[in-house]
Amino acid sequence: MGEATVAADGAAPLRRTPQQARSKARLARVLEAAERVLVGEGVEALTTTRVAAEAKVSVGSLYQYLPDRDAIIDALAADYFAKLEAAMDGLVEAAATQGWDDPVGVLVDAFAGIYRTEHGFRALWFGSGLTERTRAADREHKRRMADGIRRVLLTLDMARDDESLARACHASVLAADALAQEAFRRDAEGDAELLDEAKVMLRGYLSAVTARYQPLR
Repeated sequence: MGEATVAADGAAPLRRTPQQARSKARLARVLEAAERVLVGEGVEALTTTRVAAEAKVSVGSLYQYLPDRDAIIDALAADYFAKLEAAMDGLVEAAATQGWDDPVGVLVDAFAGIYRTEHGFRALWFGSGLTERTRAADREHKRRMADGIRRVLLTLDMARDDESLARACHASVLAADALAQEAFRRDAEGDAELLDEAKVMLRGYLSAVTARYQPLR
């Protein structure tokens, strides 16, 4: 867990932003403890008392930054969003040097790999405790991920840039997210057959999108 992502993107309603290295380290320890509780006991266990005990800090110390369960959930979600967006940035850079023949396959496999290792992300998303703030942050997160897809297509010279391309990339992210969630609800490793079907569907959509938005020569 990285406390900088939580404080920097504005999605997590910290009561106060830690300034000193010691305070930042304490907040990081609290969020790591919160993730352990989330994975082991579920969203309902994310009380300030339980998380403070797991982190071995006083409730008052935790309360300086995270006043209630909603704030803890929002902070964890913000960190997961930041990790996924950083991964997308890395994939955009990789596309520029690797010249992928199958961008859909690369992207689906890459994010399925993240889903397999981010047990907290799955526990949060499959639970029933998402806050309205987190749901709103998720909508913005999906738009940023869609922009990553747009940048991949432009990097690979597969499409020209306009508002219609951005809309198509957003649609592809929404579809891929729904399929990925279902695949990982069925199987902690991701239902391989459903992920393969997702690739088939998304490749077809990508072909239609790139045919519509061919780069101007």
